[in-house]
Amino acid sequence: MMSRFRRLVTAAGHLPRGRGRPPQAAKAPRRWQRRQGRTFYVFVAPWVIGFVILTLAPIIYAFGVSLTNYDGSSSFWRFIGFRNYVEFFTKDSAGWASLLRTLGYAAIVVPLSVVGGLALALLVNQRIRARGALRALFFLPSVVPVVATAITFRLIFNRDAGLFSGFMGLFGVHDVTWLSDPWAFYALIVMTLWGLGGGMIISLAALQDVPSELEEAARLDGASRWRYIRSILVPLISPVLYFQVVTGIIAALQMLVQPLLLAETNRIASSAQVPTSSTLFMVKVYNEFFISNRFGYGSAMLWIFFLVILILTLLLQRLSRRFVFYQVGGD
Repeated sequence: MMSRFRRLVTAAGHLPRGRGRPPQAAKAPRRWQRRQGRTFYVFVAPWVIGFVILTLAPIIYAFGVSLTNYDGSSSFWRFIGFRNYVEFFTKDSAGWASLLRTLGYAAIVVPLSVVGGLALALLVNQRIRARGALRALFFLPSVVPVVATAITFRLIFNRDAGLFSGFMGLFGVHDVTWLSDPWAFYALIVMTLWGLGGGMIISLAALQDVPSELEEAARLDGASRWRYIRSILVPLISPVLYFQVVTGIIAALQMLVQPLLLAETNRIASSAQVPTSSTLFMVKVYNEFFISNRFGYGSAMLWIFFLVILILTLLLQRLSRRFVFYQVGGD
């Protein structure tokens, strides 16, 4: 019976003669599959070439310029070693003041931005009316161009006809130049905090990933709303908050365009007219490059600033081991 069945199946072409189906011949791999290593380098070559030409080469060139007294135009420059670095650490009191001012600005803006963005995210994450409209309204300022934002706040803080001046006039405060020392620093902070919508969107995405059952369980156990946020919600979204802190510090330390545009001047090149209280470190670097024509000294300041940002980032990475909790293993 079995032999008859095999003959029928073989005649139908479903099974070859013999004890079993012979293994099919493996298809020859394609040409790019035989050279997977070369294929990998071909695909990553555009990024590597772009990184070398647009990032690595300028960094090396900037370090070389920092070791010279190059002024940006003259060919009469010479190698002076680390003299620019020594000058900054020993003689440039204005540079140190701008660096400390920038660190203070970041210490104020970053916590307020993260906490404010989280508060807005908690608000619009509730089941309330016009929730979508509120989200769009809060997010809209963060997509307004920097130039438009600066012009708007220059009009708001105008001493004679500004909206803020009119509001303060109701309390008997008149003729205050809000865009001059010492108020220009606080005006810059207010303008920066106007764009909390970006952080709100990031925090909102993290909140929507938290299971609602946790809040219900905490409520059944008698935990208050504040205790739930502090002990459950914040630890769960701590990686997202940590990301906002790191990127916020880097962005705050590199602040340049906003102080220049917020100053009461019609030309961005007149950065010497920026009030001292809002002269952040990058504004000082801008002055060295385009006002004093000290390209070598400005490049040295940028390298020092790079080391400052690197140290702060590594310090935050070290501290994050205590305050950031991941849902996967620590490794």
